[in-house]
Amino acid sequence: MARDSNATKARLLDAAFSEFATYGIAGARVDRIAEAAQANKRLIYVYYGNKEQLFDAVLQRALETGSESVPFDADDLPGYAGAVFDHLVERPELMRLVLWKQLERPGSTGAEAASYEGKIAAVRQAQEAGRIDAGIAPADVLTLVIALSQAWFGAVGGPAAGAAGTAWTADRLAAHRAAVTESVRRLTAR
Repeated sequence: MARDSNATKARLLDAAFSEFATYGIAGARVDRIAEAAQANKRLIYVYYGNKEQLFDAVLQRALETGSESVPFDADDLPGYAGAVFDHLVERPELMRLVLWKQLERPGSTGAEAASYEGKIAAVRQAQEAGRIDAGIAPADVLTLVIALSQAWFGAVGGPAAGAAGTAWTADRLAAHRAAVTESVRRLTAR
């Protein structure tokens, strides 16, 4: 029976995403990743080199998936912020992965930096054209938009979290999303 290496790689990345989101880089175990992916542990090293390189591949795939799912539009930053919020609601483990990355490997990777550079350039162009307030540096505008989009997922025990053990209702999610988009609208209004 022929093996499908692409399918195996995809299973390994899916399993590694879950493992890294749960345990971080240091706490993740290659054995658990291989078992969850129903793959030979050796294949992780063959395909990805080591655990850190596997994490890089997981992060790269998450960035690409996010870019495809949430296209950036400097002329509609409130809409972009709302779409990022929605993306995180659908994938709560993504925020955990990002937090682990920041804790264990602060700074940006080449792929992250390249992604931000294009967005910063688009914000700068919109500012120069008078479509966005130019009173805040383009990199800071982007940082604030992303931070506002992520705020409800990173504010541990914050006021938006609600009572212990309660899930967000559809109305509550809609209110949080509206707060995000309105905040970004005010931040960028001319």
